[in-house]
Parts: sequence; structure tokens; C-alpha cells
Amino acid sequence: MIRLASWIVGSLLVAALAAWLISLPGTLTLEAAGYSIQPRLGTAVFIVIIVALLVIAVWAVVRRIISAPRAMARRNRERRREQGVEALGDAVIALQAGDPARARALAREAQARLPQNAAARLLEARADLALGDMPAAREHYRALIASDKTAVAALTGLYDQARAQHRPEAALTFARKALALAPNSGWAADAVFDDLTRRGQWADAVAMVNVEQATSREDRARKRRRQAVIETARAREAETTNPLVALEHALTALKLLPDFVPAALIAARIHSNRGEARKAMSLLRRIWRSTGHPDVAALYSHAQPGASAVDRLKRLGEIIETPPPHRAAGLALARAAIDAYDWPLARKALAPFIGTDVTQGVASLMAEIEEGENGDQGKAREWLARAMRAPRDPAWTADGLISDEWEPVSPVTGRLDAFEWKVPVTLTGRPAAPLPPAQLPAEAPLPLAPAQNPT
Repeated sequence: MIRLASWIVGSLLVAALAAWLISLPGTLTLEAAGYSIQPRLGTAVFIVIIVALLVIAVWAVVRRIISAPRAMARRNRERRREQGVEALGDAVIALQAGDPARARALAREAQARLPQNAAARLLEARADLALGDMPAAREHYRALIASDKTAVAALTGLYDQARAQHRPEAALTFARKALALAPNSGWAADAVFDDLTRRGQWADAVAMVNVEQATSREDRARKRRRQAVIETARAREAETTNPLVALEHALTALKLLPDFVPAALIAARIHSNRGEARKAMSLLRRIWRSTGHPDVAALYSHAQPGASAVDRLKRLGEIIETPPPHRAAGLALARAAIDAYDWPLARKALAPFIGTDVTQGVASLMAEIEEGENGDQGKAREWLARAMRAPRDPAWTADGLISDEWEPVSPVTGRLDAFEWKVPVTLTGRPAAPLPPAQLPAEAPLPLAPAQNPT
């Protein structure tokens, strides 16, 4: 309705303007080639307007005819570009769908239609890599390194290629070059960092972590943990050669992660060796209350060098109540009671944990109690037989490897902070098979000295 009203009003205005022009008074004399005309002024203006419009129309037609070849060429270029973009998109889809041969063919088609597009060549290199055509992929990547725009992407491809060919040193070289060009490149930073931790170059590794940008709460927590693990690794490395430096690193780690058991054990051992038993015991009491880790209890009982087994049992009673609140406390108290020949207390400490869910540690300690208190070899063998079938107790585990002590990196993969305190499991997810009776530990390992237990 509004459009109709606007059209009517506009038509009326145009008609009024035309009528006004025609009705203008006066005449205009035009002489050309011996001819003379004297139209009215309004008619002359109207004629001039019509002629101007005709000239414009003719020029538009002539211009269209003249520019037709250029327009056709432009349309051809646009069509080729659209076809190239479509081929490039189809190549990405084919590569993601696991069809690298089709992806390479489409990438070549896209490159033919988009010769200046580096993405087509990069995609062709990726397809070559997926097909195992390493020489072709290498040539494409090396050509792309020359451009600042594609250098990091090309180094990424060369890094993947080197890893596929099991050339770790070459892969690391590409990662370092990429990190120099793009300091925020996550994969390159991770590769260089993993190499530093694998080689034990802790100072360089912690320097990399310190400059990381952590924006979210999760990133900040991850950064603190990595810093704490590296500081603990530095403390572990210097514990025997430079205890004061090791203590500084261990305390730094505890500031970052207040309940980190490996750092606490190192700091407590150094305090104890320096005759600072009170500091060691105070630290271990705090860690025991928050973690309940058995190594903490064992070291607490040995915090005073030269103490007798009875003294160690009394000291352990300061942090473990009877009956023990959990299995780790029961095992630690029973171990100390057995060493002190306090058989009733050892039995009492293990009593809550000798049901159907008995573990290897509990069963082996019960075998010691039966043999030590009563000399009953039969019951001791029964407990050892139960230990063979029982699930394991928690231990330091990483990548299917079980260790008596914490280590900063996995010996299998070189991954930092791989060791976890948990029940060991096999690849199937079931508890790992227990040790045979001849290998069952007669005593729980005690972290007495750095030479025996560097954690």
C-alpha cells in the first residue's frame, strides 16, 4: 500500500514537472545547416533531456560491446576460482575421510586452477605424506618453507614426516625452527619441552614453563604442576651432591603444590640428615594428614636417625590412631609393630583389612606375623597363597611400569609427570598379576636414605 501511494505521488510530481517545463514562456532559436527552428523554451529543454538520454543509452551499448572480451575473461577467471575453491574443499573432505589418493588428485586440480594458493600445495603435501610418498611430500614442504606465510605449516608437515620415519633428531630440529618462527606454536613448544625433560635439562625446561601464558584456571593449575614436578626433579638430582640446593628446589615445589609427596619426602630427608628432625616431622605430619601416603609414614618413623624399632613404633603412633583409618595407615603401623616385635599391635593394625578384599601387602604382613609370633609355617603359607591371588597395593605406576619410587619422567615414553600412585593395572584394565611368593616383599620399602630411595 505504501509502495503504491509512493509510486502515484512520484508519477504526479514528474507529470507536474514536465507540464511546468513545457509551459515555460519564451522561445529558443536554433539555426543549423541553413535551417532555423524556434521551439518554445520548455519544449527545447525537454528535447535536450531526451537527446542526452539517447546519447547515454548509445554509449552504454557501445561500451558493453567494447568491454565484452574483458568481461568474458573475468567471468572465466571467477569460474576457475570457484572450481578451484570447490576442489580444495573436496580435497580436505577426502583427506579427512581417509582417501588420500583422491585428496591428492583434487589438490592438484585446485593447484592448477589456483596457482597462487599455497593451501592447495600444502594439502597436496599432506596427501603425499598420508600415501607414504615421502620424497614428494618433502619437496612440497621445502618449497613452502621459503614463504613466511606457509613456513610454520611446512615445518609442521616435515616434523610429522620425520616422526613417521622414526627420525627424532630431525623432528626436533623442525620443531625448534617452528618455535623460533612462531613462539606460540603449541606442538613445537611441546616437542621441545618433551625433549628437554627426556634429557633431564631441567633448568631449560622450567624456563620454558615459566614463560607460558596461562589464561584459564585449568591452564594455571597445569602450569603450577609442571613447575612443581620439574623443581622436584631438580631436587632429586641434587639431593646427594648439593643438599641445600635440593632443599630449596623441594620447598619451591611444595609452595606450588603443597601436598606433593615426592617433594615432601626429599625435603624431609634432607632436614633429617641435617639433624633438623623437628622440621622433618612437622612437614611429614602435614603431608600425612592430607595424603595418607605410606612412604610419608615410613619416613616419619625414621625421622630421627639411629632410633630403635620401639622408638620408631612410638613415633608412628603420634600420627596413626588405632584402629587405623585406612589401609595405608594399617600397613605402615603393622610394619613398624613387626619390626618392634609387637605382634598383638601388628594384628590389631591389620584386623580391619583382612576380609575378602585383602591385598598383597596385608597378606604378606600377616604371613610374617604368623611365622614371627607363633612360628606357624602352615598359616604363613596360607597367607602367602592368598597374597598370590590378591590384588596389588597402590604403587608408583607409569605406562604399565611399576616402580618402588617416584620418577619425574616415564622410562618408557619419556613423558613428564607420568608416574601416579595407584593400583597397577594391565593393558586390559584388570589388576596386574601379583608377584610369586619368592618375590613377595618381606618388608615394606622404607625411604631411609637418598642412596636407597631418592624420592
